[in-house]
Amino acid sequence: MTKFRQADTLIVVALEAELSNDLLPDWRIVYSGVGKVNATMTLCDAIIKFKPRTVVNYGTAGSLREELAGLYEITQLFQRDMDARALDFQLGQTPFEQGIALDLGRAGLSCGTGDQFVTNPPNLKTDLVDMEAYALAKVCKHKKLDFYCYKFVSDNADGKAKIDWNERMAEGAKLFCNQLLSSTH
Repeated sequence: MTKFRQADTLIVVALEAELSNDLLPDWRIVYSGVGKVNATMTLCDAIIKFKPRTVVNYGTAGSLREELAGLYEITQLFQRDMDARALDFQLGQTPFEQGIALDLGRAGLSCGTGDQFVTNPPNLKTDLVDMEAYALAKVCKHKKLDFYCYKFVSDNADGKAKIDWNERMAEGAKLFCNQLLSSTH
């Protein structure tokens, strides 16, 4: 199990409603807002300000597998809304880059990141969908920072996703805090 050091770990969360700073008052938490661009800008600024060695992303995600519920570590990340198929690239592949996934080299689930709130499954095969994780992982890879991602399944990325997400988004915070604190040294 990974051990996080509070002194050199930065937690990035899209919304305070997903994880209140009150739950982890001694940790550095930044709120990025929703989407890949907001996540990227916030993380770049926070790296300059805090100089972390490790970045942990926590947030909610929609599941594309009905049996998934709870908190999961994400270890394969896709950019689900990158669509350059007209240029003969695969859905999810950034043109002129190798492969479509950022693989963190650990066991876990996959997550497809995009700037759409999913209410219909995308064509990209992935376990979960979110709106920030891939962008954060790519910045960390570029900056050579350790990256960890934990997502709480808030909905099933279907026609009820908006209602389920609103009702469940705060439920995962306690699970994430327990995971983080049990992994601290």
